[in-house]
Amino acid sequence: MLIRYFGAAKAAAGIEEETLTAGSLQLGELLEKLAALHPDAPEGTPVLQTVIGRSTFLVNEVAARDHSRLLAPEDTVDILPPFAGG
Repeated sequence: MLIRYFGAAKAAAGIEEETLTAGSLQLGELLEKLAALHPDAPEGTPVLQTVIGRSTFLVNEVAARDHSRLLAPEDTVDILPPFAGG
């Protein structure tokens, strides 16, 4: 599963993207796993768990609001924190 981080999520995770080898799991389970994988953040940056709490998500470029949504190993998940400006 390809995970792509944007904005504050990228800063908190310290990477732009990563690939996870996992079977099928729910979006909420994935988010918990990512927060556990990246428990620390650079000084002055909120930790990933905090950023995830205020983010929106895309699964294969389609908005995903339901955290019980089942994800497949070949899915791409984008983590999009709120952005300032327009």
